[in-house]
Amino acid sequence: MEIDLIFRIAAIGIIVAVLDQVLRRADRPEIATMTTLAGVIVVLLMMITEINHLFETVKSVFGLY
Repeated sequence: MEIDLIFRIAAIGIIVAVLDQVLRRADRPEIATMTTLAGVIVVLLMMITEINHLFETVKSVFGLY
């Protein structure tokens, strides 16, 4: 796994946390929840290739084809 990916995930987490706090203080909890959910989805989409690589590695280690 690349260190760049970890930094991008951390940056998205910080941005989402700040947006969540700002929106909750502005009395917009629904939008804050949607923002948090969107952040989680973006990170999961970024992780799809890494998860696929993990499964391929596990298959090759155990000889499952």
